[in-house]
Amino acid sequence: MSFEAWTIFALFWIVFVTTPGPNAVNCINNGMTLGFRKSLVGVLAILTQAGLFLTLSAFGITALIAASPTGFFVAKLLGAAFLIWMGVRGWMHATKPVRLAPQPARSVYMRALAVATINPKSVAGYLAAFSQFVQPDVPVMQQMIVIVPTALTLTALSYTGFTALGAGLGRAALGAVFNVWVRRALATCFVIYGVLLGASSTPGRT
Repeated sequence: MSFEAWTIFALFWIVFVTTPGPNAVNCINNGMTLGFRKSLVGVLAILTQAGLFLTLSAFGITALIAASPTGFFVAKLLGAAFLIWMGVRGWMHATKPVRLAPQPARSVYMRALAVATINPKSVAGYLAAFSQFVQPDVPVMQQMIVIVPTALTLTALSYTGFTALGAGLGRAALGAVFNVWVRRALATCFVIYGVLLGASSTPGRT
């Protein structure tokens, strides 16, 4: 991959991972309720998903998933239900005082991994990245050596930033009325993302 192609890919990925979506909302929510350090396990889950999707995309598996209307339909309905459930649950708990009570790291990790995996933005983004930036006349592994570290580094920086934002909001609004509305706004985002996911079409298809 040339330096010019790498620059274009890096700019694309920056936009991809900094555009607010379910992952960003979950990171902000974790930062508010768990604190910064304990929320970093959620960022690790997103990186796990990113590494998996990068590998699958390299072998064309995500393209096959996107080309299967039945599989995508079932997956998106399950994902939509999960996001809506998180939103409703978050709204119901918004008025309860935030306590930085310990949560099992496994629980935080698995929830973040689920949110990242069912995110339709992920499938579309990885398909776009590999269809636009991977050169068919160059061995895939040679390009992955450049693409993977770039993508994972930018992903880590972005979602660590969202987590820090949430932690800052949590400290500033802990127990305040403002905190209730921030949490309700985040809950509403989950519901909206769930509805959009349920209504979305298969990536690459109309």
